[in-house]
Amino acid sequence: MSRMIRKEILIPQSREEVWQAVTDSATLAEWMFPNDFAPQVGRQFTFEVPPNPQANFDGLTVRCTVLECEPPRRLAFSWTAGGLVDTRVSFELEEEGAGTRLRLEHAGFDLAAPWGEQAFKGAEYGWAKMLKQLVAILTNTDSQTSEGSST
Repeated sequence: MSRMIRKEILIPQSREEVWQAVTDSATLAEWMFPNDFAPQVGRQFTFEVPPNPQANFDGLTVRCTVLECEPPRRLAFSWTAGGLVDTRVSFELEEEGAGTRLRLEHAGFDLAAPWGEQAFKGAEYGWAKMLKQLVAILTNTDSQTSEGSST
């Protein structure tokens, strides 16, 4: 069975500002993980997910390829981790009022595969946390108190 994570948040910044935060390597590292990303279709890049000893997690390298890049509207990339997870992440940005609605989809989790359920749950938790960090960076607030709604 394949599962998908969907998150949606309204950010009180322009679509161009949100696009910059989603496609700039240094800014991505602030709210996601250290990386060598560049917004070019076909570009291969990595995210370096740090260890978390409390969760008995040793860290890992996520290997990605940019699949779609339509500034300032859509970005999609593959997400392959440790040979166990082969999924796809996409961001869709839509102007809404004075802000931007960001829609995230992380698709292709095979729950029947070894580690599939754990990968899905970990990614679901991780995206909720990272999107709060993104809102905090864009609004200059503390990520513990930022008010992005997610579904």
